[in-house]
Amino acid sequence: MNNLSRRTLTGIFLIIIVLGGIWLHPISCLFIGGLLVVGSICEYYKLVSRTGEKPQKTAGIITAITIYFISIFVASGSLGSIYYLIVMAEFIFIIIAELFRKQEKPFDAIAQTVFGIVFTSVPFSLFPFMTFGFQGPATLLQRGIYDFSPGLILGLFILSWSFDIAAYLFGSWCGKHKLVARISPEKSWEGFIFGLVITIILAWPISLWIKTPDIIGWIIVGIIVAVTGTLGDLAESMLKRSVGVKDSGSLLPGHGGILDRFDSLILSLPFVFIYIVLFV
Repeated sequence: MNNLSRRTLTGIFLIIIVLGGIWLHPISCLFIGGLLVVGSICEYYKLVSRTGEKPQKTAGIITAITIYFISIFVASGSLGSIYYLIVMAEFIFIIIAELFRKQEKPFDAIAQTVFGIVFTSVPFSLFPFMTFGFQGPATLLQRGIYDFSPGLILGLFILSWSFDIAAYLFGSWCGKHKLVARISPEKSWEGFIFGLVITIILAWPISLWIKTPDIIGWIIVGIIVAVTGTLGDLAESMLKRSVGVKDSGSLLPGHGGILDRFDSLILSLPFVFIYIVLFV
């Protein structure tokens, strides 16, 4: 089976599992976000370990999960934001723990541990804040949670993946002018422009299904997704190239790892959330 066939089959599987899970039920939607947190930070620490650095993997993963779970309860109104102080305590613990690890480069270990948390957990922990309190289609199984809509996340995923697919196919076919050849030689300006056009076109049918934001808002979201998604993809490619690997993992045949498939969301989620909160 060639690489395109593997990518296609894996892509179909991801669409069914990820989009289906997000749309099915609030718990399954939030569970998908949690999987992205755990999978991405584990792959990040695996990449960092290839450089000889030894981040505090266990403490980092626990802190990342803590941020995500606190975000769920804060977003739903069950807890106040004061509970994020628990995360501050965990960061302090990471610093103290380094005193007893006897590493040659303790500063680097702390920096890589904390950056891994910020790079992966913080963006994906916006999942709950983009589902609670927003108007839109309900999950298929609502189960009495009436202030919950996966619409914004669904629209974001559809635009993000549509851009990726369009940019990849068109760029592979006639891409001649490279975006940043030294980091990602496969990405081209032709692919980026075609992907951007596709996301803008798809904004209209998405706005008919998901009313918030309106069509202009979804067009802006599509532009944000195209630009920041590309930058997020390039940032992850830069990290991989610095450690000499092509993929962050092998969990998804034809796509690589969790970071390889969802890296564009690392920057898209924060910027889309900021736009929605400030202007919608």
